[in-house]
Amino acid sequence: MGKTTAGGHPELKVVNSCAAAIDIGSTIHMAAVNPDSTDTPVRAFGTFTRDLHDLAEWFRSCGVTSVAMESTGVYWIPAFELLEQPVNVILVNARYAKNVPGRKTDVSDAGWLRQLHSYGLLRGSFRPAAKIATLRAYMRQRERLVEYAAAHIQHMQKALIEMNLQLHHVVSDMTVVTGMRIIRAIVAGERDPDVLASFRDVRCHASVETIRAALVGNDRDEHIFALTQSLELYDIYRAMMATCDAKLEAVLAALTIKTSGPVTSLPKARVKRKQVNAPSFDVRAALHGVLRTDLTQIHGLGPSLALKLVAECGTDLKARPSAKHFTSWLCLAPGNKISGGKILSSRTRRSSSRAAALLRLAAVTIGRSDTAFGAFYRRLSSRVGKQKAVTATAWKIAVLFHNTLRFGMTYNEPGAAAYDERHRTRVLANLHRRARSLGYVLAPAQNAEAVS
Repeated sequence: MGKTTAGGHPELKVVNSCAAAIDIGSTIHMAAVNPDSTDTPVRAFGTFTRDLHDLAEWFRSCGVTSVAMESTGVYWIPAFELLEQPVNVILVNARYAKNVPGRKTDVSDAGWLRQLHSYGLLRGSFRPAAKIATLRAYMRQRERLVEYAAAHIQHMQKALIEMNLQLHHVVSDMTVVTGMRIIRAIVAGERDPDVLASFRDVRCHASVETIRAALVGNDRDEHIFALTQSLELYDIYRAMMATCDAKLEAVLAALTIKTSGPVTSLPKARVKRKQVNAPSFDVRAALHGVLRTDLTQIHGLGPSLALKLVAECGTDLKARPSAKHFTSWLCLAPGNKISGGKILSSRTRRSSSRAAALLRLAAVTIGRSDTAFGAFYRRLSSRVGKQKAVTATAWKIAVLFHNTLRFGMTYNEPGAAAYDERHRTRVLANLHRRARSLGYVLAPAQNAEAVS
């Protein structure tokens, strides 16, 4: 740590004398460098590209080798991407660089951030490699397009209800074959219920007579107009999703590992039914080419969800060498708030991580399945509540995801019955151990009378 103070405490040692920091803003960036390198250690720069180049040149003239900046909204992205090549840039979560009393200006913020960075007290946030960052950007853009398209599905349903066409009561999903055939026919000018009912797909559960009765309504021009525009916007967003899928497929092809050795074949798919709003290409095959393992063998992880997790977490988890590091980063591991040797709280930390939200979604889905994870979720939810059960199940899925991606582990599903039996064996072993500690021996009941 270096020298000691008058009170005997060790002084902080500067480990990075060439450190700099930027306090990010929407219209102005405050930058701070080592006071020994220039007469003006803190300067203000605009947010235009020319200003960012001036900032990079000033850092270069001051001999800066590492820069820290807070993750403020999306304003940090242009500065980060421009400075990433010449110097080492770390993105700091504002939670770890909290304000201290007496420091209420941007100038003081920049200087304090630089001082912390020079002592090595700041930890950089996760920033994936360039190709993974590109994959993540396309994936997030596609999610937005799905949300926009879903909004127009609701608009179409509203227009149909206003015409008293109860299509949503006779088809489970308006965007599948039967629903879209009928909607497109209505927009094209067809009003005869018999003709509209004839568009029923053979897989539709409702009969032709039921569909015909549901399609007798009130045809008003303003409602037809709203339905037409909503359908057009829905088609536009679907076309944009197809374009985004092509970009995603190209990025995954660029990430595909080129190996000269034998390549393991793609395992048999657990679920053959295609997911709703899934990309148009074969996601399983594309991910298998990139990872050389099939993440969808883990229950709860479908192809789309696995692709989203890879886009958020990357393909190389060496920065988090163990599953404990990984689950702690996702804020899925229990907290450890201790004072005076007493545990004050073990609640998990709050997090806005998209990956953690995806794993929680997988946990909710798998809770209804006949799997070991499903049995674990149901047992825990009955004891501590659904919220904690979701977090605990998401933690288990995250551990499997990490071990599969990091070490190539293969997951074998034991089933709910095997899990219940193993849990029963563990409970009995604990009961026998407690009985022995009290000087008793447990024996199984011979008949119902003995139990009573």
